[in-house]
Amino acid sequence: MRDTRTLRGKVAVVGIGESRYFKHGKSPDPEFKLALQAILAACRDAGVDPRDVDGFSSFSNDRSEPVRLGNALGIRELRFSNMQWAGGGGGAAAAVGNAAAGIVAGMAECIVVLRSLAQGQFQRFGFGPGAPGAKTVSGDMAFQVPYGAISPAQRFAMQTRRFMHDHGVRQEALRAIALASYHHAQSNPRAVMYGRPLDAATYDASRWIVEPFHLYDCCMENDGAAALIVVAAERAKDFPHKPVYLLGSAAGADHRFGAPSHNTPDYGNSGFTTVAKRVYEMAKVGPKDVGVVQSYENFTGCVVMSLYEHGFFAGDEANEFLTFANLTAPDGRLPINTSGGNLAECYMHGFEMVIEAVRQVRGDSPNQARRSDVSMMTAGPMIPPVSSLIFGSEATL
Repeated sequence: MRDTRTLRGKVAVVGIGESRYFKHGKSPDPEFKLALQAILAACRDAGVDPRDVDGFSSFSNDRSEPVRLGNALGIRELRFSNMQWAGGGGGAAAAVGNAAAGIVAGMAECIVVLRSLAQGQFQRFGFGPGAPGAKTVSGDMAFQVPYGAISPAQRFAMQTRRFMHDHGVRQEALRAIALASYHHAQSNPRAVMYGRPLDAATYDASRWIVEPFHLYDCCMENDGAAALIVVAAERAKDFPHKPVYLLGSAAGADHRFGAPSHNTPDYGNSGFTTVAKRVYEMAKVGPKDVGVVQSYENFTGCVVMSLYEHGFFAGDEANEFLTFANLTAPDGRLPINTSGGNLAECYMHGFEMVIEAVRQVRGDSPNQARRSDVSMMTAGPMIPPVSSLIFGSEATL
């Protein structure tokens, strides 16, 4: 019975689209218009009449409401709408899984998954406690703010430092991740950091934000939107592009992950230990089958932890594995963040990385990996619930 309760091979991504990406606060268009630009681009890519869309899925409190989107697009009927809980990018992969579940359950036929953001129009995303108008601090932050641990960099640096200590990870491993992302962005005209390469000397000379994170270890803040279209697998070949099938999707958190006051039992952990196991089980593949990964970089240290928890290397192998040569396309051992990622393409809360994971399987990435039939995206390390997904070509079914 359990084998029948799966999303594996039952849905396909048939269209992808993006708005132009901007530095934070620099978009000339409001957030809602950016969302429509990305959706219409995905519809053009798929050859879909926007009026045939009948569902929307998003995450991270996206403000582009489904009913309003439907009215603007002229859709005939809204049948499905879904929002994955959790702030930041932890739901970037889960939003696709939720849309897939809606298709498989017969709740809709053509679902758009999206994320849109314009920080010049609204308060900066991730603004720390003490923002104008804020009178109280609740939840986990109530334990941290009195001690000055306010920003995400401050909070996640401590967990990263613990992991680095436990496994002997050197700063060079973090540097290799940043260099790989910036390297890939130089082949991607969509990337905000296109034309702005990074070398090891510049990385080493950059200011500390909070150790072990230099400036270039930290993700950007951006405006823009990205979207994709999901349909049932039996319809996949009716569209112009090579179908990209969902092999596996999982979301969640470990036992007591994210406990208050940095009191999680496994402190040097990014939250994927149970999620990784479940996504591989559904996809019926293992780490050795995955040819390319888009690993969410809120900070480079979180990528180290995510890749470790997804089984790509043992803890004592991190320094050997995480080198510039191993992480870059086309021939690296495991190319990562091949469009530039959150560090150098755009920080659309990781959803631009989902788009790139699709491109790898389609074969039209700006930095095509040699092995790309099985493509993974991991979303939101240390921001529970986290999520992962695995895409595959028809040959992997």
